[in-house]
Amino acid sequence: MNIRILGVSVAVMALLALGGCSTRTVVTLQNGTQYLTKDIPNTRTKDGFYEFEDISGKKVRVKADDVATVRKEK
Repeated sequence: MNIRILGVSVAVMALLALGGCSTRTVVTLQNGTQYLTKDIPNTRTKDGFYEFEDISGKKVRVKADDVATVRKEK
C-alpha cells in the first residue's frame, strides 16, 4: 500500500515539474487576433508558416507574414 502511494506521489510531482517547464507565449497577428500558446511556437517553417498549439490544444498554422509579434506571457 505504501509503495503505491509513493508511486502516485512521484508521478504527480513529475507532472507538476514538467508543467512548469512550458513557456506560455502570446502570438499577435497583424489583424489584432491573439493566440495564447502552451509553448514557444516553432519559428518559420520551410513553407513560411508558424506552427503552434494553443492552450485549448488546437493545432494552429499561421502565415509568417500575418504574425506581428511573438512574446512571452507576463
